[in-house]
Parts: sequence; C-alpha cells; structure tokens
Amino acid sequence: MERKKASDFPQELLNLFDGYVHGRTSRRQFLEGAQKYAVGGVTAAALFEMLKPNYAWAIQVPPDDKRIAAERAAVPSPQGNGSIRGYLVRPAGTARLPVVLVVHENRGLNPYIEDVARRAAVAGYIAFAGDALTSVGGYPGDDEKALALFGQLDRGKMTEDFVAAAQWLKSRPDSTGKLGAVGFCFGGGVVNQLAVRMGPDLAAGVPFYGAQPNAADTAKIKAPINAQYGELDTGITGGWPAFDAALTAAHVPHEGHIYKAANHGFHNDTTPRYDEAAAKEAWQRTLDWFGKYLRA
Repeated sequence: MERKKASDFPQELLNLFDGYVHGRTSRRQFLEGAQKYAVGGVTAAALFEMLKPNYAWAIQVPPDDKRIAAERAAVPSPQGNGSIRGYLVRPAGTARLPVVLVVHENRGLNPYIEDVARRAAVAGYIAFAGDALTSVGGYPGDDEKALALFGQLDRGKMTEDFVAAAQWLKSRPDSTGKLGAVGFCFGGGVVNQLAVRMGPDLAAGVPFYGAQPNAADTAKIKAPINAQYGELDTGITGGWPAFDAALTAAHVPHEGHIYKAANHGFHNDTTPRYDEAAAKEAWQRTLDWFGKYLRA
C-alpha cells in the first residue's frame, strides 16, 4: 500500500482515528464518523485501512543485522503478573554498556517497538522491550485483538511488571548500572511513572506523548526528563506546562519539545501520523539525552 501522510487526511478524521486508537470509540463508531470523509469512491473502511499500522514500514534495523544480538527473555515480576516477557537486544560484543527500557504503546510489543529496541542497540545500548500483554498471551499480531486484551489488564500490576523489567535490566552483569527509559503513548506515561517510582535508580527518561504525573508525584522524580510532544495532540501536550513547572520546582533537569503540526504518534513510522522530520529530531534528542546521562 502506498504510504500516506497526515496531510493527506482532514485533521478531524485523524482526531477521530486517535479516539479509536485510545479506545474512546469503537471501530464501528470510527467507520460511522468517517462516512462524511468517504468521497471519490474511497469508503470509510478503506480510510481505516489507510490509517492503521503497516508494520513493514517500521524496519529500520533488520532483526538479523550483524551489528546486534537479539533474543527473547522473561523477567520475574512477583509484584505484578508473575513475569513479563520481552525482546532483549544488545550491540554485538561483550562490553558492559548502559541499558535502556523501551515501553510500547497501548497495543503491546509490536514490530515497530521491536525495531525501536534494535535502533537503541545500534546506538550502543542494551535495550529491553517488555510486553505488557504477557499475562494474556502476549502481543497477538493483530492490533484490534491487542487493544481488547489491553483492556483486560490490571494497570497497577502492569506498572509493577515494567518496574521489575527496569530493575532486572539495570542489575544485569553486562550493564554498567546506568538505566534509561523511553516510551511512547501509554509507554510515555509508564516512563513518567517509573521516574516517580524509581527516584535516582532511573538515570534518564524520555517520554513521547505520555500522560504526566501530578505535582505531588512529580516532586519524587530525580531522573532528568526530556519530553516529546506533538503540537496537534492537544489532550496530552496540554499537560506539559504544569509538568514543566512541577519539574522545575523539584529541581529536575528537564526539557520539553513540541513539534509543530505533529500528531500524537508522530514517531511511529507505520501510520500516516508519522512525521519524519519530527521523529528524526526527537530520536536524536533521545540519543543525546541518553548520551549525556547514561554515559557520564
């Protein structure tokens, strides 16, 4: 299928799709709402197909790339769902390296997030991308089914799973002990929660369009935070000024970047909401942030 851009669609349709992505509306409700944009022989169902992920587009680093070594791993999570499975990737070689936890969106460990973990490994980090859907069978290979499974999860236990994964990653013998976390959408919120929970045990966090903690929780954060937002993602981006102020009050080193005309999910290169310029700039900022705080 030809790759479309956000600018190929009315913003109202993208907003409607965002409601579907976040479970606020059903697929049927999206199709009903999309009817008025179904013109020129393009059906509402065809619009849905154009907007949903095409994971073939996400492969920036092939799984068999000789620069990396990848494997599946399971992490014990006694306070969570018992365990969390995931994808562990490191640069080829035996050196001890900083580690990065990669946290997915609200669909589980899909091919896009696995590729992000490989991108982190190519940049010189040991990366682990855990799957919050482990306790319900793991990412099912179908985003619609994944969203339904996500709705069955206990959010408290899910957070504990990622805390366990972060601590396991940090304490690995091939880790330097410097831990960073990057997450997207749901995962951006998890990065912020890890910063609240882990205090100085988290060395740096980069939340992409993640829900922000309240001021009382933000006061517990010690990790330097570099937050990435899309200008058109007003529901999430609107929370940045208060978070910025709370981080300042807590004396936490931080930056916030709002990318002009970018939508929620602008880093995800499998959908039309992908904004190549914003994604590349945000990823470079991510690597610079980790370079500054994980390699020092």
